Amino acid sequence: MASYDVIVIGSGPGGYVAAIRCAQLGLKTACVEGRDTLGGTCLNVGCIPSKALLHATHMLHEAEHNFAAMGLKGKSPSVDWKQMLTYKQDTIDTNTKGIEFLFKKNKIDWLRGWGSIPEAGRVKVGDETHDAKNIIIATGSQSSSLPGIEIDEKIVVTSTGALELGKVPKKLVVIGAGVIGLELGSVYARLGAEVQVIEFLDAITPGMDGEVQKTFQKLLTKQGLKFTLGAAVQGVETSKTKATVTYKLRKDDSEHTMDADVVLVATGRKPYTDGLGLEALGVEMTDRGQIRTDSHWQTNVKGIYAIGDAITGPMLAHKAEDEGMATAEVIAGRHGHVNYGVIPGVIYTHPEVASVGKTEEELKTEGVSYKVGKFSFMGNGRAKANFAADGFVKIIVDKASDRILGAHIIGPMAGDLIHEICVAMEFGAAAQDLALTCHAHPTYSEAVREAALACGDGPIHM
Repeated sequence: MASYDVIVIGSGPGGYVAAIRCAQLGLKTACVEGRDTLGGTCLNVGCIPSKALLHATHMLHEAEHNFAAMGLKGKSPSVDWKQMLTYKQDTIDTNTKGIEFLFKKNKIDWLRGWGSIPEAGRVKVGDETHDAKNIIIATGSQSSSLPGIEIDEKIVVTSTGALELGKVPKKLVVIGAGVIGLELGSVYARLGAEVQVIEFLDAITPGMDGEVQKTFQKLLTKQGLKFTLGAAVQGVETSKTKATVTYKLRKDDSEHTMDADVVLVATGRKPYTDGLGLEALGVEMTDRGQIRTDSHWQTNVKGIYAIGDAITGPMLAHKAEDEGMATAEVIAGRHGHVNYGVIPGVIYTHPEVASVGKTEEELKTEGVSYKVGKFSFMGNGRAKANFAADGFVKIIVDKASDRILGAHIIGPMAGDLIHEICVAMEFGAAAQDLALTCHAHPTYSEAVREAALACGDGPIHM
């Protein structure tokens, strides 16, 4: 049995970042992980492998649709699915081994196995129990399904199974038009699959800016994805090689069926806290199965903290990382801070979609007076040269003060462009501050400046 200042349970983005920051602050730290590799869902079966497949298939799309126009002539590449999966695995391995290196560098002990908390101040891993002055629960989340659907990860799959299919399906039905469903749907559409998305609500990407939702759906439809909205899935029946999805349209309660080779269930995720022993400890939970914490990420049991997908808030890797760093600061006697109003969200399709802060719909509900500055990538020289002129930058500001309240980007490199606005919002900047800042030409980022100009007298290039 060993004694630690901090034991972190889970080595995903929240967990490994918390462990590293604790070690940097001079705390003797260990991290519990039951997988054979570090990095949690994100690095092993989530963010990283999906981005590898998105990148590979986008390169295929460029070769098939844009190379010839640029004078790059030749036979279009064929898809070696087995090699593409090898590339995906190599990407995973590089990243997970990187975390292992960081643990060794920072003298963090990896406690291999699945952890539980038999009592406050103790963590059990396998047959060994370790003492810990502080415990951080960073166990993440798992895919959630719907009643009447049995997951086998072969024909009816979650994102995990969708990342390692034996072959590209001829027809893929995606249940859920959120981030995961649209990203993986895009991958298989580029590979030649017929992709049909079924969504319960009347719009894709729930909670996103309405104007972005409509534009995004139009662009994905142009890419071959098909959408059935306002549909409640009743169940999925499978045979050896096929599946049949049954759903009802909410507008008239009519029942329909849809056949598929593979069904991807992308209906969200739920906290993973099984086996920790939280109920016996008396740790308070929310009605949604999340761990309840205070403003310092501590549970009602002193010395036990929780972060990331296991607690309330958006299930995003970078949100978990911020909470991990902040919790480490709190444990070390410092001040930990997370600005929940400035956490960006990104969808890594092509074009990418990124957002931060308030939407127009939210501000209308709150009765806030605002104005909008918008600029289309059609007016951006770099975007036109790169066949990436679809989409726009939209900045929303307070009508009286010009302070930036939110931003929504659909277009090339949106996931990178959004951070200029995040930094501006963190410092309480006005749109005029962005508008008066010199941006290099020609870059995609000029579209952000133009949108900021549009909040005032108007953009230059539109």
